[in-house]
Amino acid sequence: MFPLVLVLGVACCMSDAGVWRYALPLAVMGWLIALYHNLLYFGLIPESIKPCGAGPSCSGVDMTIFSGVPLPLLSLGVFSLLIVLLVLIRRRFTV
Repeated sequence: MFPLVLVLGVACCMSDAGVWRYALPLAVMGWLIALYHNLLYFGLIPESIKPCGAGPSCSGVDMTIFSGVPLPLLSLGVFSLLIVLLVLIRRRFTV
């Protein structure tokens, strides 16, 4: 998500309507990673292939915000919103 901040910030400063060409692939890749993290968090991926064996827990209480909203779910929601907005920009400026 951090590269998108720079890409979208520069595009905003330069009034670049073609930002969807290079931001949309980044947002889709981020969405896929966020989906994977959600599958890990909610236990849909078996324990044997979890990469979080050492260090802090990926599904602990520390991974929540706003009284129980999991950070992976929040990330998936933000990437989904970014994808929708970038597709709307694409439709508006390519017609």
